[in-house]
Amino acid sequence: MPAFEPFRGIRYDTRSLDPTLVTSPPYDVISPNDRESLVDGSAFNVTRIDLPVPDPAQPSADPYRLAAALLTTWRQDGILVTDEVPAFTVHRMSSVDEDGVAHHTTGVVGALRLSAPGEGEILCHEYTTPKAKSDRLDLLGATDANLSAVWGLSPAAGLTDLLQLTEEPTLEFSADGVTHAVWVVTDPSRISAIRAAIEPHPIVIADGHHRYETSLAHRDRIRADSGEGTAAEFVMCFVVELSETQLSVGPIHRLVTGLGFGVDLIATLETFFEIEPFAAPATGVIHALEQAGSLALILPDAEFLLRPRPEMFTTTRDLDSSRLDHALASLTGIDVAYQHGVENIRSAVDSGAVDFGVLLRPVTVAQIIDIAEGGERMPPKSTFFFPKPPTGIVLRSLLDN
Repeated sequence: MPAFEPFRGIRYDTRSLDPTLVTSPPYDVISPNDRESLVDGSAFNVTRIDLPVPDPAQPSADPYRLAAALLTTWRQDGILVTDEVPAFTVHRMSSVDEDGVAHHTTGVVGALRLSAPGEGEILCHEYTTPKAKSDRLDLLGATDANLSAVWGLSPAAGLTDLLQLTEEPTLEFSADGVTHAVWVVTDPSRISAIRAAIEPHPIVIADGHHRYETSLAHRDRIRADSGEGTAAEFVMCFVVELSETQLSVGPIHRLVTGLGFGVDLIATLETFFEIEPFAAPATGVIHALEQAGSLALILPDAEFLLRPRPEMFTTTRDLDSSRLDHALASLTGIDVAYQHGVENIRSAVDSGAVDFGVLLRPVTVAQIIDIAEGGERMPPKSTFFFPKPPTGIVLRSLLDN
């Protein structure tokens, strides 16, 4: 079973720095414009390290090496400070949905021992794309640090209750409609209780498959050079109890370009779906799709429901992402991009930037468990967990632990 250990975390000195200005969303949801806004907001925003770009003033410099140098400088200058003793970090995210219902996700950040898929300790549920993985490997190799946590799910019953702390949080702030409360746990009895709850059970990777697979590749590279027993044997992981009450899973939709001239898209898709006009509600579009048992095709001048024809998907997983991959395989030369948010899809289609979009329904927690435990994986970008833990709450050095 997995080992889950406290570590000496690296944290912003929030006595002098505003956490809303130095933390950021995860790297894979940040657009170029978002990145520009974040780095303009603070000279110490973590995006400067976690999402490095070439420096026009040093065009020949490796951006990953520049990120590593910046991390070192911030630590030396006291912008980032290191825990004196190993600690767990309890993190609670609280938000209110569009219906006024409050949601809370409480988890604990620690160091999770890496285990290859198939060994039974760590279960992955989704394939990854190679480009993003190579980017993360280059960054990890340069910085020797976990800059953001993998999100893991644990079937440990009662873990949420165990993480309900009564002390004042070490850090509390709100950003993007989410309130974050953070506690640094160093008490040996609490550390033992958390480990005792988590370690008897396998961990399902909910989000951060790229980071997990990257960490495995980095571990193997370090083993070849230095043997086992280094900090590279572990990865920073945010562990949440596997419970419907703790998780909100949204869909990641599709944007398609490269549709050939004269291709009858409706006729092509009609082979796989029953198609009818979609009078989308002003709000709750995804709920409407769930009620209709359908995906939705978004065109510049119309929207349609796509109700899967069961006989056409007898060999695919019971997932919208799998069904759509199967249907789109009949269209040659297309490129598929991934985007969350209904309005983002509509905007891209209306602007003419893409040929069409498809809205998907969210995957359920039960489907994630079923696929992971069966040793299978969903297509890339099948799940979108929210709210996302921001990058910059805590970092983990592979040199200090």
